[in-house]
Amino acid sequence: MIDLGFVVAPAPDLLRLLAVPVFGWAAWRDVKSRRVPNKTWLPLLALGLLALVWQAASLHATGGYRWQLFVRQVAISLGLVVPLAYAFWWIGGFGGADAKALMVLAVLFPAFPSYFLAGGAEYPLVQTRIGVFSFSILTNAVLVAAAYPLALALYNAVRGRFSSAMAVGLERPLSAVLTAHGQLLERPDGLTRRGLDLDALRMYLRWRGLALADLRERPEHYRDPATLPADPNPPTDGAVGAVSPVPDAAGDADHAAATAASHDPGETDGGTPRDDAAYDDPWGAAAFLDAIDGSAYGTTPEDLRDGLDVLAQEETVWISPGIPFIVPLFAGLLVSLVYGDLLFSLLGALGLV
Repeated sequence: MIDLGFVVAPAPDLLRLLAVPVFGWAAWRDVKSRRVPNKTWLPLLALGLLALVWQAASLHATGGYRWQLFVRQVAISLGLVVPLAYAFWWIGGFGGADAKALMVLAVLFPAFPSYFLAGGAEYPLVQTRIGVFSFSILTNAVLVAAAYPLALALYNAVRGRFSSAMAVGLERPLSAVLTAHGQLLERPDGLTRRGLDLDALRMYLRWRGLALADLRERPEHYRDPATLPADPNPPTDGAVGAVSPVPDAAGDADHAAATAASHDPGETDGGTPRDDAAYDDPWGAAAFLDAIDGSAYGTTPEDLRDGLDVLAQEETVWISPGIPFIVPLFAGLLVSLVYGDLLFSLLGALGLV
């Protein structure tokens, strides 16, 4: 045990606390840019392995029940939580950063840590019988994530924005689309739970070298796949901060006016308005997806076409904020360190454990 004056804890558990601010930074970074560098996880993994070996060596020296229990906890954490994280990523329920974060937590916190604050209080307050801390972090994160739609619905209700999407999205002005992450929750025929990914939209616009204002100014023109560039730009990965060949601002009137100078709005090069039925590939959606390396976040040509049709006409749209799971995962970590296992406490209050 190490006594720091305000907290007393085993050395491996104090070492593990170094990971907490890093997870906070990763959650903030994922919200802002939807990108967490891979190099974030290797030092945390090394930290977790160091703490794991340190704790294992200390317990093995004493032997007995505590050593056997720790071995079981590590086996469950690595044998259940790690494959679970991979499975959720594989089926599309997690992003890559979410899965890596949970895998690292499985190594960092296989067993409940123990912290004694000045005054004698021991944290976490509520521990489970099995004592697999990484699993408690996961269940706490799920409970936090489950509360998010309720908060979102209340937020929209207070502002009088009633819709079938009010528990999963926000109504935003068009100017916010290209600086937001998430998905468009609208199609031409109404609301949807899964629409165009906004990162994929940015990729498409950068690939064509257009601003969204161009498409809104002359939608019938740009629906024609014959207007696709002969030498497209790199699409980037769709990140908001990526360098773009054209302005991203939805209201960049100067750029739109310069592009449209030689054409009337709503006309093709031949001067004859045409609709989607005249094209095999409206907006060049399929051509774009075929041309880029990899997948545009699971976007289909239909998703892209429907999203562009909506954005070409509407002034406000419903967008899913797309909060990455690493955010409730970080909240679950904090709750676990202070309170303990919320689900175990709830089941206990109901007399189920």
